[in-house]
Amino acid sequence: MLKKIFCISILCLVVVACGGSKTEKGEGVGKYGMMSENTPEYSTVKYFESLYNQKNVQMVLKYSSPRMTRLVESYRTPRNIQRHVVNLKYDEVKIEIDSGDVRGRTEFADQAMVTVFFTGTLDGEKIEDLRTVELVRLSNKWKVDKVKPSRYR
Repeated sequence: MLKKIFCISILCLVVVACGGSKTEKGEGVGKYGMMSENTPEYSTVKYFESLYNQKNVQMVLKYSSPRMTRLVESYRTPRNIQRHVVNLKYDEVKIEIDSGDVRGRTEFADQAMVTVFFTGTLDGEKIEDLRTVELVRLSNKWKVDKVKPSRYR
C-alpha cells in the first residue's frame, strides 16, 4: 500500500514538473518564422520590422552599425528615418528577403549584402519597392551599415 502511494506521488510530481514549465519565445522572422538569429538576413528583417511596423527607434539602433547609429539618431523619429535614410515611406508594410541572391556562407564573412522586398501602402496606395542593404559583423552580430536604393530603377 505504501509502495503504491509512493509511486502515485512520484508520478504526480513528474507530471507537474513537465507540464508546469512554459518557454516564452519571440515571434519568428522570415517567410516561415524560422530564420536563424546569426544571419545577416535576420538582422535586416528585424531592422526594418522595428522601423516600419513597431516604429521603435531603440530597436532600430540595436541592429545598426556605429555609422548607421549616428545617422538614425540625427533623424530621431521613425517617419524621418523612413523618409531620409531609407527613402521609402509606408503606413503598413510587409518585408521579405530575396533568398535567390545568396552567394555562399556568411559564417566566416565580415560583410554581407541583402536585398529586401517591401510591399505596402501609403495613403491607401499600394507601393512595391526593394532596397539593397550592406551589413557588417561586429562582435559576432550582424549590423545594418548602409541602405542603398534599388539598382533596377
